[in-house]
Amino acid sequence: MKRVVAISDTHIPKVKEDLPPSLVEALQGADLIVHAGDLVDISVLDRLRELGTVVAVAGNMDYPSVRAVLPETRVVEVEGKRIGVTHGSGPPLGIERRVLSRFAGVDAVVFGHTHSAHLEERKGVLLVNPGTPNDRRFSRRLSYALLEVDEEGIRPEIVWLD
Repeated sequence: MKRVVAISDTHIPKVKEDLPPSLVEALQGADLIVHAGDLVDISVLDRLRELGTVVAVAGNMDYPSVRAVLPETRVVEVEGKRIGVTHGSGPPLGIERRVLSRFAGVDAVVFGHTHSAHLEERKGVLLVNPGTPNDRRFSRRLSYALLEVDEEGIRPEIVWLD
């Protein structure tokens, strides 16, 4: 079994200077860190890489230095399960349909953009929005997602930070 910690919309340094300490602790114990965009500054990617193996994509608020090194979508395989990663765009209404349409043949899609944690299965694909650990705009609660992945499937959990 692999332990994946999914985060998005960290918005560093615009909103906060660093990640919450309890999230840093969770990231240190992860087999894989997935960041679904809006890191903002390239230093966030460097910080995450100090904590573990990272798969990340660019978001709409990321600086050019981030967009130069990260794609808008990625697919990573974990324990035989294919996980698509994208930030998302546009209004919150319909974002699940839009992010799902960006991938074929995946078991899950991790996305962000709305700042609101969300778990849903649609058309046999698990949709995971980990919310945001730092930015209260558009969300009353701060969060990240924990995914336990093995050959049997993907078991998601939203972890609330407040």
